[in-house]
Amino acid sequence: MKNNHAIKLIIFDLDGTLIDAYRAVYRSVNYALVRFGFPRVNGATVKRTVGWGETHLLKTFVGQKALRKVLPVYRRHHRAAVAKGTKFLPGARRILRRLKARGFIIAAATNRPRHSAHRIMRHLRARDYFDFVLCGDQLKHLKPHPEILQRVIKRFDCAAREALYVGDMTIDIQAGKRAGIRTVAVTTGSCPRRELAALRPFKVISRVDRLQDILEKLSSC
Repeated sequence: MKNNHAIKLIIFDLDGTLIDAYRAVYRSVNYALVRFGFPRVNGATVKRTVGWGETHLLKTFVGQKALRKVLPVYRRHHRAAVAKGTKFLPGARRILRRLKARGFIIAAATNRPRHSAHRIMRHLRARDYFDFVLCGDQLKHLKPHPEILQRVIKRFDCAAREALYVGDMTIDIQAGKRAGIRTVAVTTGSCPRRELAALRPFKVISRVDRLQDILEKLSSC
């Protein structure tokens, strides 16, 4: 895989794209819910709700009125939970290593807040793979708004056509299209393939290291 094509910058979402933190989120959500007398929710429900940011996640289950008291409890629990219940998805560390070795600029763009994203990266020893990490609490607008992607390409003085974005949710595809960035959807996260394909991303792949095949084809064009 040679970096001799138009793509200079590759931007990754985190949850469901590179990392599996669903177990940690599930544990923290239910800890907070039970603490305040709300019914527990199952893992599938939590997984479908992840990705919009932690405020949206908790508000889905407790409503706006209780959010102020429930969210801090969730955050405290999650600081410890992510260090035990988070792992790389299959092929994720391998593709990051290969892209880094080939000279691509690599960024992470996540709706997670900084304290959570960076704790995960320390736990997985992943921070050195990334040239830049941009998180939800540094933004005015979360995905599907394109702000996060626009800020990343601006930081590296790249044109949209020189970037590729990889995410697992419909909001990732929407954000990528609004930013004018080719977006690859991976089916290891919160949204099933049919929902991703319906939005007509640049490509749909079954796991993140299949990105290598896409880059090979782009480089031969």
